[in-house]
Amino acid sequence: MIELLGMSSPNVQKVQIMLDELALPYRIRRIDVWKGENFTPEFTAINPNRKVPVLIDDEGPDGAPVTVFESGAILIYLAEKTGRFLAAKGAARYAALQWLAVQLSTVGPMFGQYTHFKMFAPPGNEYGESRYRTQAVRVFEVLDHRLAEARFLAGDDYSIADMATFPWTRDRAAKWGGSWDSYTNVKRWFNEIAARPAVAKMMGEMDKVWQEDLVSIGAATIEIRDRLLGRGEFAREPAK
Repeated sequence: MIELLGMSSPNVQKVQIMLDELALPYRIRRIDVWKGENFTPEFTAINPNRKVPVLIDDEGPDGAPVTVFESGAILIYLAEKTGRFLAAKGAARYAALQWLAVQLSTVGPMFGQYTHFKMFAPPGNEYGESRYRTQAVRVFEVLDHRLAEARFLAGDDYSIADMATFPWTRDRAAKWGGSWDSYTNVKRWFNEIAARPAVAKMMGEMDKVWQEDLVSIGAATIEIRDRLLGRGEFAREPAK
């Protein structure tokens, strides 16, 4: 059995999409980061980076249990475990990996930083919010340009690159980068993926988890918020 540790974040959503696309049996264990559950010794032992998602597979390579953290690594692991959604070799493989890398290095970080400065930064951070809003718009422009020439991010075939990017685009074009009409190719791509049964299942289930997360966010103490966001007493300076 596979166990997925996570909450409602886009990085967890992408792994659930993959698991459901593969029709692999799995269970989800909710890790409430707004209660500090990702900082417990038990969680830190399996992911020193103290972030979700984490995947635990009782039947890993050679039949031995394996634990994988970082969402991109998990997607590659599942693709190689099953031989699906990532070509084994050749140009198609590297097309998928390069667009997966774009999501991991650009889409997620830029959208995540914009969310931080928009929702959690104190007044006086107009520069930070403007910078990451600009980057969010640029990301949508890059994706729209790519999807003008290809059905999916890696080309003709749906891949882990699409699964990784899709959750980060949910509701974000209208909020951050303009209306969906500004990105007709992204809109076409988004609607096609959203109609897939595995993706529709994920959205329905994760929207319920998001409601639980909202309750936890509202109840989170200042200490937990500061620790999660790296601010206040948890802010750090380089060692001298």
